[in-house]
Amino acid sequence: MTDSTAHTPGSTAAGSIDRDRLALEFDRLLEPARFRDYGPNGLQVEGRPIVRRIVSGVTASRALIEAAIEADADAIFVHHGLFWRGQDGRVTGWLRQRLALLLRHEINLYAYHLPLDAHPDLGNNAQLARRLGWTITGRFGEQDLGCIGRWSTAARSWRAQDLAQHLERTLARRVTAVLPHDEPIERVAWCTGGAQAYFEAAIAAGAQVFVTGEISEPQAHLARETGVAYLACGHHATERYGAPAVAAAVAALHGLEHRFIDIDNPA
Repeated sequence: MTDSTAHTPGSTAAGSIDRDRLALEFDRLLEPARFRDYGPNGLQVEGRPIVRRIVSGVTASRALIEAAIEADADAIFVHHGLFWRGQDGRVTGWLRQRLALLLRHEINLYAYHLPLDAHPDLGNNAQLARRLGWTITGRFGEQDLGCIGRWSTAARSWRAQDLAQHLERTLARRVTAVLPHDEPIERVAWCTGGAQAYFEAAIAAGAQVFVTGEISEPQAHLARETGVAYLACGHHATERYGAPAVAAAVAALHGLEHRFIDIDNPA
């Protein structure tokens, strides 16, 4: 587990915001009504009415909740919340344990899924591009969640293998790579997390390589048959950047304390 703490310059712990106003601030920034999503976006668990300290993370796991309790957080902001389409509604086992901790310690849980992927500056896709040196030139795929872009001038001569090594260094995670050619890469397509279903749309958009978090069995064959490289870099590893970027921006606006806590995940 790693963490980083961000404070607004000149702010103190006295900065605070009402929990419902905080939800409105996140909604204003991320516009969840624009998306057809797999679960509810926004305030998923109601805690104490005033928020002074926010912990951000990727997933509302028990480990993150326990770390937020240790940090004396009033709110948790995540990409993967507790509730998803298709759940049967029973509060038992792991879900009961996580909810019990949140309710006992009166911690608010805010979760934003697809809106957090899509934000043009602070979202997972935009933040990943910033770290890898890509410029977004277009969108593709369902709800325009996928991005296509180009390299910086210095990297124009890189091959797919060079990109795979760059990703491993940047994300500190081994990459699963299907590399059907050795041509210089100019057009990169990407979509963080479990976006393997976007591969065909990336091919149609003219990508030479597709970067995402996961790979399923069919994508290896498609990569070899179409000549488009496929790099799977980890669901968690590719989605570590949006939640802290959004939480830090909102915290800075209202003088709140913010800490990002990264719970290690090999997936």
